[in-house]
Amino acid sequence: MARRKKDDPASKGRGGRRLTGLAKALIPVAAPVLLPFAAGAAASARDAVDRLRARRLGVPVERLAEFSGRGAALHARIVGVREALDALRERDGDKHEDARFAVGIEPRLRQLLAAVRAAERMPAERRRAAHRAVDAELAQVEDELLRRFGLSTRLGSTAGGASAASGRAQAPRSAAG
Repeated sequence: MARRKKDDPASKGRGGRRLTGLAKALIPVAAPVLLPFAAGAAASARDAVDRLRARRLGVPVERLAEFSGRGAALHARIVGVREALDALRERDGDKHEDARFAVGIEPRLRQLLAAVRAAERMPAERRRAAHRAVDAELAQVEDELLRRFGLSTRLGSTAGGASAASGRAQAPRSAAG
């Protein structure tokens, strides 16, 4: 068996023991100083992720826990439509047709919400198809709701049908998935 050279790093066993001893001495001193900074950084990062996700869903951060899963965006849209229907009922005044619309569309929104929840447990392809169907139907409800609020559903036109000054064409609607 060949002897190892003295300057070969594999032959130095004391260096590893020194490093271990140094770590044992420094960790109890450095940990109480560094752990609060690490915990603060982790909490700050989590807060930033939550704010980003809430902004993408269009909901306040406090309500973020209500919307989870792959259908979270659709779920948030349905809840938003429900809240807009409540506002439509409140401002209805003499227009009882708006209140009837709101009452009539509620069962359909419950069905759409149930479909989004059921799609969570479906295989990916079926889930995407279900989400596209819910998205298309929800878009129609949103368009009618905007019309009842006196807003146009097409980009580039006003409620009276006249073209807006920007003259932009309608952008294609993307499907949720």
